[in-house]
Amino acid sequence: MIQDDTIKLLRECNAGIKMGITSIDDVMADVYDDEFKRTLETCKREHEKLEQETKEMLNDYDDKGKEPNPMAKSMSWLKTNFRLTVDPSDETISDLMTDGCNMGVKSLNRYLNEYEAAEERVKDITKRLINLEEKLAVDIRKYL
Repeated sequence: MIQDDTIKLLRECNAGIKMGITSIDDVMADVYDDEFKRTLETCKREHEKLEQETKEMLNDYDDKGKEPNPMAKSMSWLKTNFRLTVDPSDETISDLMTDGCNMGVKSLNRYLNEYEAAEERVKDITKRLINLEEKLAVDIRKYL
């Protein structure tokens, strides 16, 4: 049970991290404010570190991880591109990123509860990812 919950929680974290990196990449070229851009770049680097950490742990369990849900990824891309076509502003990007962070935090907390038998080190990674998402949402509020 512990190993099963550990692997499942790692997979969800890894998929969420990939989704976050993709989301940042999707908006980066449209960001006007240099400080906003630096904030997103810093967050992306932190996501990449966590991605590497989860990937290494998944490899230890001989697991390849999980890709983000293709439907969720497609819907996110469509929503982002539509909204930026209508209103290509930092306010729009901040709104989109905040929504994404909030959805990520909600999902990750649900997975923490669902996979409560997971190893503490994996729960710690999950909590670090939650904190990273919450911090980004706070840091970009001034662009709303």
